[in-house]
Amino acid sequence: MRAWLVLSGFLALIFIGFHVNAKEQIQSTITETEGYACMGEDKSRKQTRHEAVTDAKRKAAESAKTYIKSETKVKDFQLENDIMDAYARANVSVIEMKELGWYKDELSGECFKVWIKAEVIPDKEAMARITEHKDLLDDPNVPLTVKLWTDRKKYQIGERIKIYLKGNKPFYARIVYQDAAGRLIQLMTNPFRSDNYFNGGVIYEIPSGRDRFELEVRPPFGEENITLYASTAQLGELDLAPAGGIYMVQTRSREVGMKTRGVKIIEKKGGPPGSTAEFSEAKIMVSTVK
Repeated sequence: MRAWLVLSGFLALIFIGFHVNAKEQIQSTITETEGYACMGEDKSRKQTRHEAVTDAKRKAAESAKTYIKSETKVKDFQLENDIMDAYARANVSVIEMKELGWYKDELSGECFKVWIKAEVIPDKEAMARITEHKDLLDDPNVPLTVKLWTDRKKYQIGERIKIYLKGNKPFYARIVYQDAAGRLIQLMTNPFRSDNYFNGGVIYEIPSGRDRFELEVRPPFGEENITLYASTAQLGELDLAPAGGIYMVQTRSREVGMKTRGVKIIEKKGGPPGSTAEFSEAKIMVSTVK
């Protein structure tokens, strides 16, 4: 018999109701690249460093677009064009950076090299229109798309909540809940469910299986959030503390998304060159009623 998630009062905050907000969704590609720049006769070391980072970000955008093009094999020609157009207008955000140092080039003189792990985020408005495509969650030939929802929109005190998730292709996932006070709770993985790998095209229910908690509506009431992070590669690690059937997240809230994006990329055999992983994030707003 599974234990209810009632842990000395301070976790009563987890028993809330969820209101779906389908607009809160992010799709992106995470890749690792190197960039370099040389001083020449008219650049300072600071300018050269900046140009090296700019070069790495440009290469990250190109790598992501090449990867997505190789992985997107849909029969809908317009849909494929829309996806590529969204990536052509992508923004690049640096997740992690390592300075590889200065070196001497015989022709260009003093040069600087840098390595970055970057998130390439396609045009959000374009991707929002694309994700409304009715067959997207059943098509493994488009970029990773995940959906997060609950069995009902409103819950009263004492009612139990079920969370559901689905992706269009195999993915690794993390579910994090944030209460109105800003405290973070990781529902999955948890101390009794360490496997975070999910098959595409299958609807999964949380809690279920080896989970040792139930989500039962209790005060305090208010609007809160639950987030599903998903990637085709293993997700980056957070600082966690076990608390019964779940984990309390020790990582600061503003760093959770970035650390999760620190995915452990392994180059795919027979795939396009470079180290790349698809990433998707879905968030729903939470609310309760007495």
